[in-house]
Amino acid sequence: VEVETREDEEQNVKLTEILELLVAAGYFRARIKGLSPFDKVVGGMTWCITTCNFDVDVDLLFQENSTIGQKIALSEKIVSVLPRMKCPHQLEPHQIQGMDFIHIFPVVQWLVKRAIETKEEMGDYIRSYSISQFQKTYSLPEDDDFIKRKDKAIKTIIDLSDTYKPRRKYRRQQGAEELLDEESRVHSTLLEYGRRYGFSRHNKTEKAEDKKTALAAGLSATEKTEAHEEDELQAAEEKRIQSLMTKMTAMANEESRLTASSVGQIVGLCSAEIKQIVSEYAGKQSELSAEESPEKLGTSQLHQRKVISLNKQILQKTKHLEELQTNHSSLQAKYSDMKKTLTELKNHGEKLDKEQAALEKLEAKADPSILQSLRALVAMNENLKSQEQEFKAHCREEMARLQQEIETLKAERTPGEKTDGEPHGALTPTMTHSEDLDRRYNMEKEKLYKIRLLQARRNREIAILHRKIDEVPSRAELIQYQKRFIELYRQISAVHKETKQFFTLYNTLDDRKVYLEKEISLLNSVHENFSQAMASPASRDQFLRQMEQIVEGIKQNRMKMEKKKQENKMRRDQLNDQYLELLEKQRLYFKTVKEFKEEGRKNELLLSKIKAKAS
Repeated sequence: VEVETREDEEQNVKLTEILELLVAAGYFRARIKGLSPFDKVVGGMTWCITTCNFDVDVDLLFQENSTIGQKIALSEKIVSVLPRMKCPHQLEPHQIQGMDFIHIFPVVQWLVKRAIETKEEMGDYIRSYSISQFQKTYSLPEDDDFIKRKDKAIKTIIDLSDTYKPRRKYRRQQGAEELLDEESRVHSTLLEYGRRYGFSRHNKTEKAEDKKTALAAGLSATEKTEAHEEDELQAAEEKRIQSLMTKMTAMANEESRLTASSVGQIVGLCSAEIKQIVSEYAGKQSELSAEESPEKLGTSQLHQRKVISLNKQILQKTKHLEELQTNHSSLQAKYSDMKKTLTELKNHGEKLDKEQAALEKLEAKADPSILQSLRALVAMNENLKSQEQEFKAHCREEMARLQQEIETLKAERTPGEKTDGEPHGALTPTMTHSEDLDRRYNMEKEKLYKIRLLQARRNREIAILHRKIDEVPSRAELIQYQKRFIELYRQISAVHKETKQFFTLYNTLDDRKVYLEKEISLLNSVHENFSQAMASPASRDQFLRQMEQIVEGIKQNRMKMEKKKQENKMRRDQLNDQYLELLEKQRLYFKTVKEFKEEGRKNELLLSKIKAKAS
C-alpha cells in the first residue's frame, strides 16, 4: 500500500530546491530521472552525513523501491544521527517517509552546508598529505635543480662570508693611555677594523653648500656663528680621530708586499693575464687607500672608481649569463627531444598494450575448440609453406647440379669416341641419363603442382572458417546489442508515457471546458429567466422547482465522478501492486541470469581443462 502525499505546488518547489542543493554539493545521483523522490532525498541525506564523518546504520547495497517498513526503519536511522551532529532543526521519521519536503528542506540545507565545510576542512589536510606522499617517492625538476645547486650555493656563501668578513687592520700600541669614555672606546674599536665614523666628506660638502647659499641669501650674524661652531666641532672630531690613529700600529704589513717567488710566478704568466692582475692589484690598492684615507679623495673620484668597478662586475656577469643562457638553450632543446621521444614511446607502448588486451579478450570469449582447430590449421599452413620453400630450394640445387653434370658430360664427349659399328642415331648412355633426369624433373614439378593445389584448398577452408567465425556474434557483441535494445525500449517507453500524459491532460482540460460551458449556459439561462420568474408566484414556484432539479442533477453528476475517481484509484493501486510483483520477478530473473552465466563460465572452463588433459 502506497502512502498518499500532498502533491501541491509548494511541495514540488521544495523538492526541486532540495535536489538542486544536493547536486550543487556533489551528489549527482539526484539527477537520475528513474529514481523516486524518496530515494533521491534519503540518498542525499545519507551522503551528506557520511561526508561529515558520521556513521549511518544502513545497508551498503542500496535497494530501490523499498517497502513502507524499510522506509520507516531507514528514516529512523537517519533521524537518530541528526542530534549527534547537533542539527538545529527537528525532523521526524514519518515526515521523511511521508515526503514532507517543507520540513525536510531546512535539514537538507543545513546538512549540505555542513558537508561543504567538512570538505573544505579536509581538503587542505588531504592535499598536504598527498603532497608529502608524492615528495617521498617523486620530485619535481625544480627540486632536483635546487638539490644539485644547494651544496655549491652553500659553499659559495661560506666563501663570500670568509672573504668579506671584518678584518682587523690596526691594533692599539702597548703602553698607550687607556680610554675612559665609552664613545672613544667604540670609535677606537671601529678604527681598528678600518671603519671611520664621524663627519663624512659628504656632510662637509653639504654644509659648505649650505654656507654658500646662506651667505648669498644674506644670513644673520647668529646663523654665521652657528656655522662657525659646526666647523669647530668638525675640526675637533677630526683631531680626535687623528689622535686615536696615532696610537695604533698597522697589522699584517707583509700582506701588501710581494715576495720574489710571487713575482716569478706573475712574470711566468702571459702578458694578458699580467695586465689583468696589474689592473686588479691597482684597483685593490686604490680601494684600500680609499678606505684608509677617504677624507683625502673627492666625492667625484670615489664615485668614478665605484662606477668602474661596477662596470667590470657587470661585464663579467653578462658574459657568465650569456654562457649560462647558451647552455640552457642547448639543454632545453635536448630535453624537448628526449621528452618527445619518451611520449612517442609511451603512446606506442599503450597502443600495443591495448591491442594485446583486445586480442586476449577476443581469445577468452571465443570457443576453445574452434580456436584449437584454427591454430592447428594455421600451424599446418605455416608448415606447408616452409616445406614448399625447402622443396623449391632443393629443386634449384638439384637442377643446378644436373645442369653442371650435363655440361661436364658434353665437354668430355668427342666425335672420335664414337665406334664405327655404332649405327647413326642410336641412344648413348649419356642421352639416356639426361632423359631420366628430365623425367624425374617433370615428376617433381607435377608433385609441386599438386602440393600447391592442396595448399590452395587448405587456404580456402581456412578462409571459410574465418568467415563463419566472424558471422557468429561474440558475447560482447550480444551484450552490446542487448544494451542498445534496452536503451531503445526505455526511450520508447518514456516517449509513450509522455504522450499518454499529454492525452490525459488534454482530456481533462476538455472535460473541464465542457463543464465550464455548461455552467456558463446555466447561469445565463438563470439570469435571463429570473426577472420573468419573479413576476408571479406561480412562475416563481416553477423556477424554484427547476433550480432544485438542476442542483439534484449536479449532485448526481458529482457522485458519478467521485465513484469514477475511486474506481480509478483502486485500479491504480492494483496496477502498482502488480508493478511491484513484476519488479521482484525482474530482480529474481537478473539474479538467475547472473548465476547461470557464472555456471556457464565455470562449465566452459572445466570443458577446456578436460580437453587439454585429453589432448
